[in-house]
Amino acid sequence: MSLGKSDEARAEILARIRKAQGRPARASEAEREAVDSYVTRHPRGSLQPIDGDLVARFRARAEAMQSTTDAVATWAEVPQAAARYLHAHGLPRAGVVWPALAALDWHGAGLAMEARGARGDDLVGITGVFAAIAETGTLMVASGPDTPAAASLLPETHIAVVPAARVVAHMEDGWDLARAELGELPRAVNFISGPSRTGDIDQTIVLGAHGPYRVHMILVGEAPR
Repeated sequence: MSLGKSDEARAEILARIRKAQGRPARASEAEREAVDSYVTRHPRGSLQPIDGDLVARFRARAEAMQSTTDAVATWAEVPQAAARYLHAHGLPRAGVVWPALAALDWHGAGLAMEARGARGDDLVGITGVFAAIAETGTLMVASGPDTPAAASLLPETHIAVVPAARVVAHMEDGWDLARAELGELPRAVNFISGPSRTGDIDQTIVLGAHGPYRVHMILVGEAPR
């Protein structure tokens, strides 16, 4: 298989680095085997113990990062919960939803949600998650045909549906799930910790600088269907 120009440039840069280190331009078979062995073992550094209710910890950390949270018992209640949030904040009741969640009764909740990736003029995006990290209140979102990344990145309002069963203690646990369940990793895995923000201007935090102004999470108590 021939290399593209970017691949060739990368190989050349890496070769120069290896030469500066006094090593051959290309990795030996022994080096490759050592790296494969290390990756397979997935060694971890020290992790902060996460005691108690993982879902409660996740919600507390998410809210500390300026997200808002709600909880429902069943998946059938999700559209009404989303509608309540949008109505309470005077937000549009139309937008995009992951194709993976298209079967929920959005129309019955008074919402006009299109099952597709987001465009620049979409103001509301509703997504699921791959996992949620209790330690930091972070969403782990894996892209795919039924889970387009743009739905969580472009709209001003991001509503994330989080199955309680997918809340894990640490980011490392999320990667363990990805290796076990996804096989080949998707094109993008995004970690979302609250609304987009920046402190570049006068060291003042501004929300919505590079993505959603607001992130609302709906925790679902039952197992995903």
